Amino acid sequence: MSSPNFIDYIKFNSRSGHGGAGCRHFHREKFIEKGGPDGGDGGRGGHVILRGNSQLWTLLHLKYRKHVIAEAGKGGEGQNMTGAAGKDEILEVPLGTIAKRFDTDEILGEITQDGQEFILSPGGRGGKGNAFFATSTNQAPQHAQPGEPGVEEWVVLELRLLADVGLVGFPNAGKSTLLSVVSAAKPKIADYAFTTLTPNLGVVAYRDNKSFVMADIPGIIEGAAEGKGLGIRFLKHIERNSLLLFMVPSDAKDIKSEFEILLNELRKYNPELLDKKRLLAISKSDMLDDELREAMKKEIPENIPTVFISSITNQGIVELKDLIWKNLQ
Repeated sequence: MSSPNFIDYIKFNSRSGHGGAGCRHFHREKFIEKGGPDGGDGGRGGHVILRGNSQLWTLLHLKYRKHVIAEAGKGGEGQNMTGAAGKDEILEVPLGTIAKRFDTDEILGEITQDGQEFILSPGGRGGKGNAFFATSTNQAPQHAQPGEPGVEEWVVLELRLLADVGLVGFPNAGKSTLLSVVSAAKPKIADYAFTTLTPNLGVVAYRDNKSFVMADIPGIIEGAAEGKGLGIRFLKHIERNSLLLFMVPSDAKDIKSEFEILLNELRKYNPELLDKKRLLAISKSDMLDDELREAMKKEIPENIPTVFISSITNQGIVELKDLIWKNLQ
């Protein structure tokens, strides 16, 4: 999944349906001139509902829907007939979608499973007909309730990719190349910074028909948490990853310093990201001989499992998969 049509943020006006009015009506038929009240209740207004769809990867299909309006409920009728409920407006969204109120950033709910639903804007309740108000002391109530109004508000949908492994590194660290080697994903690969402008997802096959999902996040640079480079636009996708795979190329001037810069950007964006499991891959290792590799091991940050890999020669790829699977379990 990599496309210029990757949309992970939309804003729209959500309006649920008004409830139908209750009916004020009295039973009338031949030989019954003064029958009792039989006004039915109004139907509830339609809800605006979010539903998870695992076949969707982006919010593009909702980009141009600026107003989502559910149907109003129908009014009640005589003979105790309840009005029909308004038709719900169902929006299918990719897994990992969070709904927020635009003005307060309050989280209304999130979708994490296929088929999961939650009511974004509840429809108004239908009003009670006059039959509801009949009592032994008031056998001919003359009033019925109006329907309750629906809810109208501006809502933001924000997509945060669900993946087991998130690739974290500077531009040109070899993240996209690794993803293309271990999965069927076909990200754009070129020898310049910020080749990847949208997140890429790939399913990585493992032993015994097992698999895990890897996400290639556009490159981070120093100051990303303050908006430099591609800024924090894609840092949010890392929040949903179970494990973070840091990638530093073997030709970096200082591997430990580069790793610390990446770690610091995550810390500034969201300190909770540091609670996630971390691995380190030294990419482009086909350029190293044994002597350079041993010397480089002294520069590697302590207390983080590290693998030397080359996506070109497949060096260390099996070892990396084993390490990822072990930590995911």
